[in-house]
Amino acid sequence: MTARPAWQKSSFCSEGDNCVYVSAAPGTLVRVADRADPAHLVLATTQAAWADFLHVVKQPD
Repeated sequence: MTARPAWQKSSFCSEGDNCVYVSAAPGTLVRVADRADPAHLVLATTQAAWADFLHVVKQPD
């Protein structure tokens, strides 16, 4: 039996289900979904690539 991923909802969500969900998968993967039902996988990437992405988007303009 495979454990279900624990999804974390973005703290920048607007009202309703317009949100991004992130889940660290076993091993080195990070999963990203953009729907109210996070089972609709949109992207899977490495933890290193996800960390690089977050670093870039958090940079001031």
